[in-house]
Amino acid sequence: MSLHSYTVKPENPENPEGLIIFLHGWGANCEDLTFLAPMLKLPDYWFEFPEAPFPHPQVPGGRAWYALETQEYDGIEESREKLIDWLHSIAKTTGIPPQRTILGGFSQGGAMTFDVGRTMGFAGLIVLSGYLHFKPEPQQTPLPPILMAHGKQDMVVPLGAAHQARDSFQKLGATVEYHEYNMGHEICPDILGLIQSFVIKTLPNNH
Repeated sequence: MSLHSYTVKPENPENPEGLIIFLHGWGANCEDLTFLAPMLKLPDYWFEFPEAPFPHPQVPGGRAWYALETQEYDGIEESREKLIDWLHSIAKTTGIPPQRTILGGFSQGGAMTFDVGRTMGFAGLIVLSGYLHFKPEPQQTPLPPILMAHGKQDMVVPLGAAHQARDSFQKLGATVEYHEYNMGHEICPDILGLIQSFVIKTLPNNH
């Protein structure tokens, strides 16, 4: 079963500059981050916002990539498999290869971005208020550049989790652009400029 996704096509869908994919957090759904598409002012890029496969246990209409009620992360293997399959299929659907694709995510979506994105040959990763649910190991393929942003007052995902993720990937040789803001578990306006700059730097105009 493929994942449901919300699509925002570029102004010229026949010739997109690249593909930007954002994974929502625990309890949200595929529409949660769609505000990013117009606010990033990147009209030549194709956006996709896939929806996690599992219903959230408390939030009506909310979805989850895996369970957070226990330490076992129930469902993570199934979610990982479905997301990887979907990422392969969306590359075929859009005609945009991984090397012209940036994978991003917020909170639990950021954790999935670290997990799945590190080995798929993407141009870059964006992790907002994210964390690690695994221990990154050295790998054969080069790690993509990573943009991270986190709130100093985040009461959901502690700042220490962001530091751990940053340090883990830097030790493996990844280029990590890391920023902290005076905010909670959210996306503040300054982050929009960060993302825009990262996209343009990572996926420069190829026409």
